[in-house]
Amino acid sequence: MTETVTQRGGDAGERIAAALRDEILRGDLLPGARIRQEELAERFGASRVPVREAIRILVHEGLVTSVANSGSWVSRLTLAECEEVYLMRERLEPLLLRYSAPSLTEADLAHLAELAEQVAAASAVADLDGFLRYDREFHAASYARASTQQLGDAISKLWNTTAPYRRAYVATWTPQQRRLADDEHNLLLEALRDGDLEDAERV
Repeated sequence: MTETVTQRGGDAGERIAAALRDEILRGDLLPGARIRQEELAERFGASRVPVREAIRILVHEGLVTSVANSGSWVSRLTLAECEEVYLMRERLEPLLLRYSAPSLTEADLAHLAELAEQVAAASAVADLDGFLRYDREFHAASYARASTQQLGDAISKLWNTTAPYRRAYVATWTPQQRRLADDEHNLLLEALRDGDLEDAERV
């Protein structure tokens, strides 16, 4: 009986975390927004246990900050912190790509090509949500064959912590900047198809 209740609590926690994750990544919940356990419990018709589990999941993912006796809120970064995270990504993501690229299959490359087309289609009509979703899926797919203990999770967390700021930044892009991003996706795909790891890391 205890095991069943625990499993249900875990399922509810995952469901609540998924809903909040989507709201944060869509920009519905902005950095610094308070996350109140009692409001979430009422909203999702759940007890405090799965709400606390949901918050724990999102803290681990870097989307939420929680401090004992202070509460929880959507993670926020100073400009200096945001710049530092992007510098970390610039150094670490090429390494993760190097782990993944040699094992990418033809099916993987075909999937990347489809995602690049979806990014370009979203760019063409200034679909911010579509661009951010497919762009992230594209890069995640390029890393999909990496077998790492910590690097993949670390980079996913870095993506999460900067997601609201990336949304605000991409929203200011001109059509020329959007086309440049499309070109870079195609250059990366070409390097991966050619098996040129050095060029893929550079792109």
